[in-house]
Amino acid sequence: MTGPENSEQGPGLTRRGAATRRRIVEAAAELMYVRGVSSTTLDEVRAASATSKSQLYNHFADKEQLVRAVVLLRAEEIMEREHAALQNLRSFNGLVRWRDALVQRNALQKGAYGCVLGSIAGEVSDQDEVARMALAKTFEAWEQLIEAGLRRMQDARTLAADADPQKLAIGLMAALQGGYLLAQTAHDVTHMEIALDMALDHVRAYLST
Repeated sequence: MTGPENSEQGPGLTRRGAATRRRIVEAAAELMYVRGVSSTTLDEVRAASATSKSQLYNHFADKEQLVRAVVLLRAEEIMEREHAALQNLRSFNGLVRWRDALVQRNALQKGAYGCVLGSIAGEVSDQDEVARMALAKTFEAWEQLIEAGLRRMQDARTLAADADPQKLAIGLMAALQGGYLLAQTAHDVTHMEIALDMALDHVRAYLST
């Protein structure tokens, strides 16, 4: 599975050190998701992860390094989930189930915080090239999972031969991320549902009859 490097990698880390690092990154990821990257301070991360200042700075020299680790952690989580959801996709009903699962998950929080990756991307992409590239790589891998499922539909002759799986995958991803953003601002997943349903209607037009 294509994706960013593992967020827990670190030279010379003991098991306890790796656990501490993981705890810091997970606490930072949760805070940055709810509060935003710019509004989350290192002191808040330290308090939420129950670590000392020396422990935090032993693993991360500054906030930029921590943000990059959060990006990698979230990328791993997203790709693990989406790989499980999409690796056997080969029908339009499978796409609908994928859509339903994403909407339902977002509905649990009334769409309040958006996509865990998209929300970070909006804040760091113009400020940190390393983080931007990691985010771009993850979104590309996510699109490729969707595209691979559409190609399997084509191989099964349920999707027309003249359909372009790559373009359809990009359209579905754009609808998903746009839907996340609108749901986040409205605190209502209806916008996400509509965006994804319109993208799925476009795919439906290419189904073999």
